[in-house]
Parts: sequence; structure tokens; C-alpha cells
Amino acid sequence: MLSNLVLQDTVNGIKTITKCDLTVVNLDGKVVVSTKDDVTVNRTDIVSFAESQADSQEIRDNCYFKVYDDYQLEYIVIASGTEDTTMVGKMAAFQIQNLLIAYKEHFDKDNFIKNLLLDNLLLVDVYNRAKRLHIATDVRRVVYILESEQSKDYSTLEAVKNLFSKSKNDFITAVDEKSIIIIKELAPEAGQKEMADIAGLIVQTLEEGEHGSVHVAYGSAVGEIKEVSRSYKEARMALDVGKIFFEDENIIAYSQLGIGRLIYQLPIPLCKMFIKEIFTDKSPDDFDEETLATINKFFENSLNVSETSRQLYIHRNTLVYRLDKLQKSTGLDLRIFDDAITFKIALMVVKYMKYMETLEY
Repeated sequence: MLSNLVLQDTVNGIKTITKCDLTVVNLDGKVVVSTKDDVTVNRTDIVSFAESQADSQEIRDNCYFKVYDDYQLEYIVIASGTEDTTMVGKMAAFQIQNLLIAYKEHFDKDNFIKNLLLDNLLLVDVYNRAKRLHIATDVRRVVYILESEQSKDYSTLEAVKNLFSKSKNDFITAVDEKSIIIIKELAPEAGQKEMADIAGLIVQTLEEGEHGSVHVAYGSAVGEIKEVSRSYKEARMALDVGKIFFEDENIIAYSQLGIGRLIYQLPIPLCKMFIKEIFTDKSPDDFDEETLATINKFFENSLNVSETSRQLYIHRNTLVYRLDKLQKSTGLDLRIFDDAITFKIALMVVKYMKYMETLEY
């Protein structure tokens, strides 16, 4: 069903051009939209015309026209006020009927895309419906998920649609209340750089439009329409993992997740068991801020003692002392690669567990 706003804009536009008043009513005789104020219609005339075989009819100095949706009577247009009432009424009925067709096609495409993303279609249905809706099945695509402080705000959605309005093969939709999903067609030669540039353009456009803080995640490029759901799942994981391990980044790609992707898929009981094996009765939460800052800076500098001490503005021996103290406390020497890897993973697991706890409340 067309929105009343679209119908009102349509009849107002036609009246501006033709000076002819138009009223659109439903089959119950209720006025849907009109160019007149406080318009009243004769319900008996409406019912009589609706039940007749005629597609147009003149009743009491007004011209009536039927508007069909898939051969089903949907609206009745009443035109009045000029010598060209018949022609204007036919034009209005034709325009509204085409709007119904366009709206239905758009709705069918949107419904198809949502079911495609959620894997709700059989493989044969994917290709059959794509063909019927004139959607190419063998072009390269990638799925982006956008979250902002105003993710489902109308202006944000329109800004995204306007950004990709020149391409008829891009799709903008949503499957939940938090995010906007963009299925972007890619050039055959497009790679990681081009996909990152598109994500950057989305963020830049929305931030310039004052749509609040913006986060964009995207999956891998796929070459078949049946694989679009995989790119969507990857983008969804990238968005979630990014919130845990890349909280300072507003753009995150599935290909950049690294070990965070593996940790994100671990069950919480296994995580707790791992942390207990590494730290016994302790936890990284027990370390003071100075120790945590030292550990993080040491990792940032690839276990380089000299560079870490320089950036922390401490003597090299002071750093060595801190590392020795940490070794006595945990049994792990961060200067040894294997111990450093174990400790780094443990910190990430704890971070993951904390994030999952926040979701439970």
C-alpha cells in the first residue's frame, strides 16, 4: 500500500500543473488524500461506481476513475474543476497505478534482499526470484553494516540512499532496529583498498551530515548472489568483534579481525577455564594501571625493551624490573615469544568475557 504522503504529493503536483482538483478514496468511500480542504464524497456514488463494469464515469459533474493493483481495484480517483477533467483524471489514475507497480517491485526486492541476507531462501528460489526481479546474479558484491547514534533515523537512511543513488545494482535495507545494511556492487578489479575507500566515504558523508558517531563493518567480496549472506555474516561478526578489540576504530573489515575472530567464537566456560589455567586465582583485572600500561606498550613495540622504555620515559632497568615482577606473579616472561603470545591471548579473552557480560544486562 502506498503511503498517504506519496499520494498527497502526487495529486498536489498534478493540480499545480493542471489546476484540476483531485480526490483519492478507498473502496469504503473514505477519503485517502485530496487537493481540497474538508472534502466530502457521496459514499453511495463510490460504491455504485466500484461495482459497475466501467473504468471511468461522470457522476454529478465529477469524473470517477478506477485504479487497479494486479487487476484488483485499489483506489478511485475523483477529478473536478476544469474543462479537461477527463484527461487529467485519466492521467492521475495512470500515475497512481504506476506508483503502485513501482512500490510493489521495490517492496518485493527489499523483501528478497532481507531473506537472502538471512538465508531464508532455497538456492533455486534465490536465482528464480533474482531473475524475476531483474537482479544480476553474477556480479561482485560486498556487504557493509552501518551503525550510528541515529542508525534508523530517517535522515541517516536517506543520506545513505542518496550516496549510492547512481547505482541501480546497490541495495540499502535493514534486518533489525539498530543497523543499516548496504549491498554494494564492486568493479571486477576492486580489492581491499577499494572496499576500504567505500567504507571511508560512508563514514565521511554521515559525519559531515552530523549524524553522530558512525561505525562501519564489511565482509569479503563475493561473486555470486547466493554468497551475499556469507558476506553479511562476516560483516556482522566484524562489527561485533570490532566493538571488543578495535573500539577506537570506526571502520573494521572482516579480513582484519585476526585472532579476535577466533576468540569471539569461543564458549564462555572454555574462556574461564583458560584464564584460570593461566592466572590461577588471579586475573588481569588485578594488575594496577602502571603494570597494564607497561604490558600494552611492550606489545605495541613488538617486545622491544629499549623502545618500550624510551616511550614510557623510564630507565631500561626499571622496565626489566617490572617484567621480572610480572614473571614472578604469573609465571610468564613477556620477553619470551611463546609466553608473550599466551599472555596477549589471555588479555583478549578477558576483554571478550567482559563484553559478553555487558550484553547479559
